[in-house]
Amino acid sequence: MDIKMMLTTFGLVFLAELGDKTQLATFCLSADCGSSKLTVFMGSASALVLSSFIAVVLGDTVARFVPPHYIKLGAGLFFIVVGIYTLFTAYKGVCSL
Repeated sequence: MDIKMMLTTFGLVFLAELGDKTQLATFCLSADCGSSKLTVFMGSASALVLSSFIAVVLGDTVARFVPPHYIKLGAGLFFIVVGIYTLFTAYKGVCSL
């Protein structure tokens, strides 16, 4: 096992998940659940593990047919497009006030 890769993955996923809608949904569920905090934690943790498993399997499958540098380029372009779209809609929303 590559400890450096595991710690890098942990750090990136941990930082990406902080304050996102999944964490906020889990926060709200735990606030409403009364005494079932462990149940909410187990459900949330299981969902993250399953979604990570699906991402790893799909990533491995795609990597068999597409070179990694194309995948990185595609992911980078996707995030740039989403960022520009987000900025555009935010600007459009502010200007319409």
